[in-house]
Amino acid sequence: MASEIRDINLWESGERKIEWVKRNCDLLRTLEERFSKEKPFAGKKVALSVHLEAKTAYLCKVLAAGGAEMYITGSNPLSTQDDVAAALVHAGLEVHAWYDCTPEEYDRHIKAVLTAGPNVIIDDGGDLVHMMHTDEDLKKLIPNVIGGCEETTTGILRLIAMDRDKELKFPMVLVNNAMCKHFFDNRYGTGQSVWDGINRTTNLIVAGKKVVVAGYGWCGKGVAMRAKGLGAQVIVTEIDPVKAIEAVMDGFEVMPMIEAAKIGDFFVTVTGCEKVIDEDDFMVMKDGAILCNAGHFDCEVYMAGLREMAVESKEMRKNIIGYKLSNGNWINVLGEGRLVNLACGDGHPAEIMDMSFAIQALSALYLVENQGKVDGMIINVPEEVDRSVAEMKLAFLGKKIDKLTPEQEAYLNSSAV
Repeated sequence: MASEIRDINLWESGERKIEWVKRNCDLLRTLEERFSKEKPFAGKKVALSVHLEAKTAYLCKVLAAGGAEMYITGSNPLSTQDDVAAALVHAGLEVHAWYDCTPEEYDRHIKAVLTAGPNVIIDDGGDLVHMMHTDEDLKKLIPNVIGGCEETTTGILRLIAMDRDKELKFPMVLVNNAMCKHFFDNRYGTGQSVWDGINRTTNLIVAGKKVVVAGYGWCGKGVAMRAKGLGAQVIVTEIDPVKAIEAVMDGFEVMPMIEAAKIGDFFVTVTGCEKVIDEDDFMVMKDGAILCNAGHFDCEVYMAGLREMAVESKEMRKNIIGYKLSNGNWINVLGEGRLVNLACGDGHPAEIMDMSFAIQALSALYLVENQGKVDGMIINVPEEVDRSVAEMKLAFLGKKIDKLTPEQEAYLNSSAV
């Protein structure tokens, strides 16, 4: 099947972006060199649905260097960069994606990469796996699948639900749960990229403003930490009492969303749940409140409800839509309520995604090398993979750590401890 992208003539711009990423991704460069020699994915088809920007593109090229036949699409209608997609096609890879696709086009692109009959699936949010299990034509291709890897929390929640209901038909590695993924990608990557997206889109000061962060998981911690660094007064909303206490001890205010909605200037949702900010919250917000989402789907800020209750809407600035409510107040939403760090920015920093995508590549390799040997359908990233990525990254940072002596190891393993 031929690629389906906006404009192949954009490839040079995309190639420059990919080359810049490559310069700043030490781990992926190392894997590319290794894979080029060993060809561990030779004869294997890989279907990939991840936010299609330059870091993802370089991961695709690394897997292709290892012999993989790549079938690539995006994982969000607003995160695909058309010049990057063009660069991949120019390099000989198959791509089905473009920026601002309709829901129908998005589904068509997802189905196109699955129709190839992949052996390995690399997913971000679970759309590839979901369609593979629900589309009658694609179900026939499930026996070809060795397994897959899931990049994000939302996708893992969907996988766990499928496994609980005995619906998941092939093993999936929970990449997001790896320490070298969520410790750094979710906290430092999301923390920085969310504010990159907000700042470049709004051009407004953060210092002195009240920032409401919904959810205090690893992503929420990163967003709150960066907001504090920018001089904001940070308020956290939570449903988990343990995380709420943690937020308090980290120096943040904690309160229900309906109370935070009355005083917040910026709102960032990072929960993976729906209707985190709903109609009741909209009606008590300040005139000019700015809302955005950093969770995978556009349901955390309840956009359907906001559009229905608005008496007027208009574009305030690129990537900002204002909604006028019956009380006369305007509520401003960034990136249509989709992932603000990708809809309004370039996503996580390259050095952070270097670690996450190294975990992805090595997890895919683990599935191929252990075909038919893994137990169960929900697989954690092997500890040795996590540790090897950490050791390589530390070496590239020019840092050294201590090692246990044989005497210390014996002491720690002794009942005398």
